[in-house]
Amino acid sequence: MKNENQMKNGQKLVLLKDMVIAILQKKYSFVDATVNGGSNFAYRLKQVDIDGSYEYSDVVEVQVVPTKFALDQNYPNPFNPTTKINYSVPSKSLISLTVFDVLGKEVVKLVNEIQDAGVYEASFDASQFTSGIYFYSLHAGEFTQTKKMMLVK
Repeated sequence: MKNENQMKNGQKLVLLKDMVIAILQKKYSFVDATVNGGSNFAYRLKQVDIDGSYEYSDVVEVQVVPTKFALDQNYPNPFNPTTKINYSVPSKSLISLTVFDVLGKEVVKLVNEIQDAGVYEASFDASQFTSGIYFYSLHAGEFTQTKKMMLVK
């Protein structure tokens, strides 16, 4: 949209409204604090112009790798009869994820293999076990972590 206005010396001044005079290159960064890593995530930007019109950028895929071993609390907890256990592996390692009863007796080995870096999920089906407290333990090299879960039938 152009508006032409007269100036004192007879020259015309052209005013441009709702237009960008200079194109500026912008760099953006974003930290997604909800991501634990180990999976592919897709992001894209939404550019909104002054007039309200918008346009989406191309999708950018990012693979996030965990930086440390971690064993998450199972979900749901208490559970009946199945639950999921998530854990993170920062580098290729021999992983052992084992479930024990309250007396320390091994009831099932959910994982016993070499795994690449990433975030994993193991399912525990306790339909053959009695109600009570169980422990699950993640072993990987020098790392060991144990957590408690409750089976309620």
